[in-house]
Formats: sequence, C-alpha cells, structure tokens
Amino acid sequence: MKILGRYDRVDLPLLGLTNIHAKIDTGAYTSCLHCHQARVVDGRLEFILLDEEHPEFTGMKFSMADFEERDIKNSFGDLERRFVIVTTLKIFNEEITTEFSLSNRGSLKFPILIGRKILRDRFLIDVKQKNVSYREKRRLQRALKQKKND
Repeated sequence: MKILGRYDRVDLPLLGLTNIHAKIDTGAYTSCLHCHQARVVDGRLEFILLDEEHPEFTGMKFSMADFEERDIKNSFGDLERRFVIVTTLKIFNEEITTEFSLSNRGSLKFPILIGRKILRDRFLIDVKQKNVSYREKRRLQRALKQKKND
C-alpha cells in the first residue's frame, strides 16, 4: 500500500484539472469536489468547478446526464442534499473511478476532499507527511526530462 500525508495534489483528468490541492480526510466517507452553480437543466446536471479566486478556475460549464442526488452528512453531522457524480481521480499515477459529491467549498482551504471510500485498501495515512504523490510525480517528470536531454 502507498502512503499519503494529510494533504496532496491530485488530477481529475476527465474534468481537465491537474495538481489540485486535496485534503485527505479519514473522517469523511464520500469524497467532495468544490463547485458552484450546480443545477439540473432538462434532466442534465450542469455545474462549474472551483471559483474565480482559484488559480485553476476556467469557468467551463460541465454537463452530465449520469448523476444522483443524495443526502450526505457534512462535517457538523447535518444532512445536506448534494449532487453526486462519478469521475476519475489520478494519484500516484493510478486512475481511480469514484464518486464525488459537489459542494461549495469556497470558504475552505482545499477544493477537494478525499474520503475513506477512495482511501480504503489503497493507502495508509501518515499525518506527518504532505504532498507525497505530488513529489513522486515531480521526481518522475524530472527524471523523464533528464533522460530526454541525455
């Protein structure tokens, strides 16, 4: 099993996002993705990821036919009705297809929260560490660049 720290950077390739800050949260079951303006239009979920203050914000509107609405407990234990989508998370060069609830996390430091559903049977968490997979990704990129230049 790979080791993750308390936070890292991950990719969401199907949504065009790379190196996005993610909090590793063993207290959360479902993972969560920051979005705003999520609404159903003609049976399709439309949403915009992140917000204008985020450096990776594109303003691109996503539209998905496959989604659910589900009651999910927030960090205070209160039920919230949220949209849930399925997409691919890339970490340690491994692509994991998983569910993300959509929520406005604009007031929070990390736009992505990775919960136990992804972590279980894949990763061990060492809270003393951070950006473990991102540092590995950067090391591999530098090695490839060096090999190309040789």
